[in-house]
Amino acid sequence: MRKSLLALLLLASAGIAHGQVQLREGFPQQYTVATGDTLWDIAGKYLREPWKWPELWHANPQIQNPDLIYPGDTLSLVYIDGQPRLTLNRGASRGTIKLSPRIRSSPVADAIPSIPLQAINSFLLSNRIVDRAEDFNKAPYIVAGDAERVLSGTGDRIFARGTFDANQSAYGIFRQGKIYTDPKTQEFLGINADDIGGAQVIASEADVTTLALQRTTQEVRLGDRLFSGEERSINSTFMPSAPTSAIDGLILDVPRGVTQIGALDVVTLNKGQRDGLTEGNVLAVMKTGETVRDRITGQPVKIPDERAGLLMVFRTYDKLSYGLVLYASRSLAVLDKVRNP
Repeated sequence: MRKSLLALLLLASAGIAHGQVQLREGFPQQYTVATGDTLWDIAGKYLREPWKWPELWHANPQIQNPDLIYPGDTLSLVYIDGQPRLTLNRGASRGTIKLSPRIRSSPVADAIPSIPLQAINSFLLSNRIVDRAEDFNKAPYIVAGDAERVLSGTGDRIFARGTFDANQSAYGIFRQGKIYTDPKTQEFLGINADDIGGAQVIASEADVTTLALQRTTQEVRLGDRLFSGEERSINSTFMPSAPTSAIDGLILDVPRGVTQIGALDVVTLNKGQRDGLTEGNVLAVMKTGETVRDRITGQPVKIPDERAGLLMVFRTYDKLSYGLVLYASRSLAVLDKVRNP
């Protein structure tokens, strides 16, 4: 028995040495998922490089939705063909609730998210990217307020001009924010649309539509644009992973307006779907080295870039992406570089 265990450990060490997965020192043999955990947290308990979680994960074919992990589930580290793998045993949280006169299976706990959703939930409600300037300019716009008001608030009626979807009754109201261009190529990348409120369609005649303001984040003005809700919601269960394409990008902006970027801040990147980024991709943040003067030669010298953090992409557009900073060893800033981890 001792000999076989030793052989197993040697095989595992050989796999790690060949770069299969780098296990963290002191990793647990078993771990029971707790409320408040995230997939990133758990991956960090086992791996030096948490974005390599898919290489460690062993999907159990007998379990329904094995990619979803719930509080109360138990993860066990085993070795398959000499390689470390995690297996899943469902906990009591996935039990059945008996109802009369029929039986219905119902989860009593939600699957844990990949990243802390509370850090991005409010952000997702108030920001969106419009990929093309013409899409923003063609969107319906507010032409008048009730009783000829210039500014409107919750409960007021507003009148908008433009083409509305007959199957859509609720619209978001947005105001043009920052126009993003690539710092290197000057290519147009998209428009940040700032959330102003939401309205419900009441009636339409010709190209003018009457709406009732249901909520506002600030006073609604003439010229504000209306968009239907984004079709996709945030995917909370994506796996952390490295990009499949080479990424050499920049942090363009911090939508929340802070100047120094740290853990759990949301940033805008100048890379998107066309560059191969997908939701769940992890990127290293490289702190841009300063340029200093060599006192001996008098020449300017560029200090090398330094790896200073990690972020995970949680929403992608054609040319832009939003990412959440998961770790920062020092303060980050706009125009710091992002690369494959």
